[in-house]
Amino acid sequence: MARQNYATLQAKINKEIEKLQKQALTLQSKSRKPVINSIIRSMKDYSITPEEIIAAFGKPVRAEKSVTKTKVIKTGAPKKPVPAKYRHPASGVSWTGRGKAPLWIIEAEKNGQPRQQFLI
Repeated sequence: MARQNYATLQAKINKEIEKLQKQALTLQSKSRKPVINSIIRSMKDYSITPEEIIAAFGKPVRAEKSVTKTKVIKTGAPKKPVPAKYRHPASGVSWTGRGKAPLWIIEAEKNGQPRQQFLI
């Protein structure tokens, strides 16, 4: 008898699942229609052809900087290291000239030495 109750309960649940799936599909189709109409209206306003949409559909979409904070990873050739541009004569420490200046450059400039004297 317990087996019969389980089978009827399972059948009832499956019917409910099918009913909810149909409702979800109906809701999806109803909510899509206004969006499609809005897209078509915008296409007409801006004289955009379906061919332009098809051509643009294959291109990657560039997000506004203020909208997302995801980092875009560029593919292609790896970055090469930048050669050193300046070298400290006593310690041999070098600097590319990019980014924040090292302390030995800052100290030398405070003492009146020009940055050019450290050029390699």
